[in-house]
Amino acid sequence: MSKVAVVYWSQSGNTEAMAEAVASAAGATATEVSTFSPASVADFDAFAFGCPAMGAEELDGDFEEVWNECVPNFGGKPVALFGSYDWGTGEWMETWRDSATDAGVNVIDCVIANLEPDDEAIEKLTALGKRLAE
Repeated sequence: MSKVAVVYWSQSGNTEAMAEAVASAAGATATEVSTFSPASVADFDAFAFGCPAMGAEELDGDFEEVWNECVPNFGGKPVALFGSYDWGTGEWMETWRDSATDAGVNVIDCVIANLEPDDEAIEKLTALGKRLAE
C-alpha cells in the first residue's frame, strides 16, 4: 500500500470535505497546506492536492506557493488534483492540470465539484483515494 499525502486549502469547507473523502479512501490523513512541508515530498509515494477556484479562476496564492515548491520533487509519482468552484466552468482545474503536466508532473486524474461535493463527486474522490493507495 502506498503512502499518500492529501494536501488541501479550503475557504468554505467544500474542498476540505473533498480532501477528507480522498484521505479516508487512501488510508491517509488530510493535511491543510499551511502545515505541509514541501521537503517531505520524498516521504510519500502518491499525492492528492486540492484547492478551490479563487478570484479569476486561479489557485490561492499561499497554496500555489507550496504547490510550486513541490512540483520539482514529484518525479514520476502519481499526483491527483481536486477542488470546488462556485462560478464558471472549472477552467482553473484545466489550467492547473495543463500547467502541472507541462512541468512534468504525472497527473493521473482531476475531480471538481460545484460548491459542496455531491454523491457523484464523493464516489469519484473515493475511487481516486483507493487508486492512489494501490
